[in-house]
Amino acid sequence: MGYVLHALIARDELLRTTSRDIPEARVVPLCQGLSLVPMTDALFDAVTDGGVGELGFRRLPGGFGGPLARWSAGGPVAYAEAEYFGGTGEQRAAVWADGALALGPWESSPDPGLPEAISPISRALRRLGARSDPGEDEFQTVGLNRRRDTDAWLSPD
Repeated sequence: MGYVLHALIARDELLRTTSRDIPEARVVPLCQGLSLVPMTDALFDAVTDGGVGELGFRRLPGGFGGPLARWSAGGPVAYAEAEYFGGTGEQRAAVWADGALALGPWESSPDPGLPEAISPISRALRRLGARSDPGEDEFQTVGLNRRRDTDAWLSPD
């Protein structure tokens, strides 16, 4: 079974405020006061300057680093990608804060034989204030394991 995520993640109020003028942006609550905005095809098309692959990400719209930097003046904002199939895959994440790219981009190894102490997405979530529960990482604790595909985040629970 696969897992694909392309999303913006930040405090709920920040995402609701900053994305309110983008009709294609859907804010989905997570745990610990965080929410995500899935980077759907419609949102990608609405915010891109025509480019793709900014900072090494596969689905970060071209030119969208500027808006993320502006949004981060109100609090840190992460962009995260994860793509896995059959236990093999990779993650990428970066965090904008105080009006600039602050952390990352980080990338995990696609080799499952090379474990990482903290995954890129969990590192980004820590910068957003997430704290892991015993026996889980931040990824699980905030609920990013609830859906297995970016578009599935648009479906009600």
